[in-house]
Amino acid sequence: MRILIVDDEEVLRDVLEVVLRRENFDVVLASSGEEALNVLDTEEVDLAILDIMLPGISGIDTLRAIRIANPYLPVIVITAFSSIDGAIEAMKHGAFHYIPKPFKNEEVVLTVNKALEQRRLSNENERLKAELSDKFSYANIIGKSEVMRKVFDLVRLAAPSRSNILIVGESGTGKELVAKAIHHASPRARNAFVTVNSGSLPPELLESSLFGHMKGAFTGAIATKRGLFEVADGGSIFLDEIGNINLETQAKLLRVIQEKEFMRLGSVDTVKVDVRIIAATNADLQKLMRDSAFREDLFYRLNVITISLPPLRRRREDIPLLVTHFLDKYAEENRRKVREVTPEAMRMLMDHTWPGNVRELENAIERAVVLCIGDRITPELLPDYLRFPQQTDQPALIVPADGLSLKDAVSRYERTMILQSLELANGVQKKAAELLQLKPSTLNEMMKRLGIHTRSNAAVEDEVVDTLLQ
Repeated sequence: MRILIVDDEEVLRDVLEVVLRRENFDVVLASSGEEALNVLDTEEVDLAILDIMLPGISGIDTLRAIRIANPYLPVIVITAFSSIDGAIEAMKHGAFHYIPKPFKNEEVVLTVNKALEQRRLSNENERLKAELSDKFSYANIIGKSEVMRKVFDLVRLAAPSRSNILIVGESGTGKELVAKAIHHASPRARNAFVTVNSGSLPPELLESSLFGHMKGAFTGAIATKRGLFEVADGGSIFLDEIGNINLETQAKLLRVIQEKEFMRLGSVDTVKVDVRIIAATNADLQKLMRDSAFREDLFYRLNVITISLPPLRRRREDIPLLVTHFLDKYAEENRRKVREVTPEAMRMLMDHTWPGNVRELENAIERAVVLCIGDRITPELLPDYLRFPQQTDQPALIVPADGLSLKDAVSRYERTMILQSLELANGVQKKAAELLQLKPSTLNEMMKRLGIHTRSNAAVEDEVVDTLLQ
């Protein structure tokens, strides 16, 4: 913890510095209110000890300025017996406590520890309130499909453990929401959950953000900063888009996992932390390893438990649930009385392939709610690309100048329709037959004739894409 001492008497500053450094506090000194405010502009401070009687800006005015700049910073004021009234005024302006001169060293240490403990409890209460308002829970991961039930089961099993977790899935599938659910269902729930978007930061800034830096470590490092691993100590850190981290930072990340320690940039001292890592990616880490862009040892350290999130197109039965959830959410936020989606609008939502996944669906519903002046979402309120989809998923039906084989064209069309129905049905032939309004036996015969075999969902989808590209 870093403590700022503000006093114009050098002897008193020195005494307080010795007392506090003996208790393993870091100390910053200032001889005036102006100097103190400059320190607070450039450095992180956890507590201030402020003399009431200062030259220039008075102690009370300095306190007022501190409360405006950092209302959560605890301030202990020091005053002579003859200035008790000033100390009481300081308490009215938000000072934590006052210490009269002359003081006992033990009294200073005790008051400092009480102030820091109160700040810790206050921060903890604010964090818990934020978590309650966000309502992080399994219930916020919407889905009743079989693939999502498997995700729920895996989250429940993995959350209480200490193991690192890798979440894989396309952009917009809800990887961060799952990471939060894991953290808040774990023994670490009372400590911090820190999110790092690895893909949005340049390598130098990412490393500084993760591990912190010392003052003067690089150009622009005007103050010592704690890294996010320190902030997450005792809790969890979510590294989104882990595949974008460069090899040098990957090596340092591996050390944190193995040794549970690291060094701030510009420092030779190690910092010990206890942090659970939850990583996420929409990239193919196996391919990145083959291309020597991702360390194998880091991959196997992160890939202790893997949770694969399915794209929305593979769990279409969840779309009505998600629509209802987002409808309620944005109707309340925007004070709209929207209650339902018309059957025609719902059909358009069900027919779309949702390349942007749940995030794209959420944006479409939010837009519709904002534009709605009644109580129902109609097709006219949906984006144009949903109302007028490009018919790129249909085989060409134009007869070329040199002719074609009608039999072959019909076979290709049948093959495409069957593969698409299998994708929608997650590979379940009976359900695919219902979508095509066929008997299961008829569909089975057609699949044999066309050489279509039951495979994994991913394989079915890949063949759909390959067929459409032919």
